[in-house]
Amino acid sequence: MKPPAPHSGPPRIGRKPIRVMIVDDSLVARTVLSRIIEAEPDCEIVAKATTGEMAIARLGETPADVILLDLEMPGMGGIGALPKILSLAQGGKVLVVSSLTAEGAEHTLKALSMGAADTLLKPRAGEFDAEYARALMAKIRALAGSPAAARDMVRPAAKAPVRRAVVEEPQVLAIGASTGGIHALCLLLRALPRGFDLPILVVQHLPESFMETLARQLSTAADRPAVVTGTGTRALPGRIHVAPGHGHMIVRREGSGLVTGVAHHAAPSGCTPSVDPLFESLADAVGGRALGVVLSGMGRDGVIGAARLAAAGGTLFAQDAATSAVWGMPRAIAEAGLATAVLPPDQIAARVATLALATEARRA
Repeated sequence: MKPPAPHSGPPRIGRKPIRVMIVDDSLVARTVLSRIIEAEPDCEIVAKATTGEMAIARLGETPADVILLDLEMPGMGGIGALPKILSLAQGGKVLVVSSLTAEGAEHTLKALSMGAADTLLKPRAGEFDAEYARALMAKIRALAGSPAAARDMVRPAAKAPVRRAVVEEPQVLAIGASTGGIHALCLLLRALPRGFDLPILVVQHLPESFMETLARQLSTAADRPAVVTGTGTRALPGRIHVAPGHGHMIVRREGSGLVTGVAHHAAPSGCTPSVDPLFESLADAVGGRALGVVLSGMGRDGVIGAARLAAAGGTLFAQDAATSAVWGMPRAIAEAGLATAVLPPDQIAARVATLALATEARRA
């Protein structure tokens, strides 16, 4: 098989190469992934494995910054091996390379909820092209760079909170996330108390085919109903509303409540769905009565909408660097001075719940 054209990465002057482990029982997949990675001057393959058991053994001997993990393998498989891999990784990140099937989506999202950082669809034979190589290397570099970013940005993050908490009664909680966000979402939603009954709106960067599965997994994690939204979906108290993968979730006021819609314009971040349109529409619909959260993710999606939401009086929280798989999206919120606090997901849940329950107590 002819490998994709090399795509040189940025030089890592004074830094060691990114150490990559490939775990896949397919010889074709291992070969092609190896050729893509070995063509990059800032990367090296430190180990290959064909089963979860072999991956655990190799990882115990050879540290890796990024582990490419297939889930459908003989023996214990990727899902069975994942907890031990995460335990042995010592800060290394797991990138799930999964198939685009209903079963593949289920397993992939389970892995992401368990702590895998990101996913990349595994193309069929003949589809490992230059575009796929660029996408793969972008994810590997982002995941490998996150530990250093977290260490470097601890002090700025501590100075970032400058916004006061909302004093108006919150009407909705909106959450945006990307790489590493599903694990963070599950932690946050699981930590919300049963008495928290605001509508919860979620934008997670994922392919469209994954969204129904994501809704089911978030429902299980949070022990509350979850749906994928469309045009005219009412935002109901205590329910999780997941953005569809083919467009952006937006909201409008209808009577005393909120109704979702789907927008298809190009977002500045290039993401679909994007966090920005949701936050912007919330600024128009409820102003200061919105709580916004930005969790782990690459890039800066959400910061434009967050600025508008904050200007309207809304309150925003960002995930901290230490618990983020990639501190990109929350970092943008923190550095822009838009966050009331920069915290781990469970602590964000506690702050959000305190705000919501305190206003309910005052009303009573």
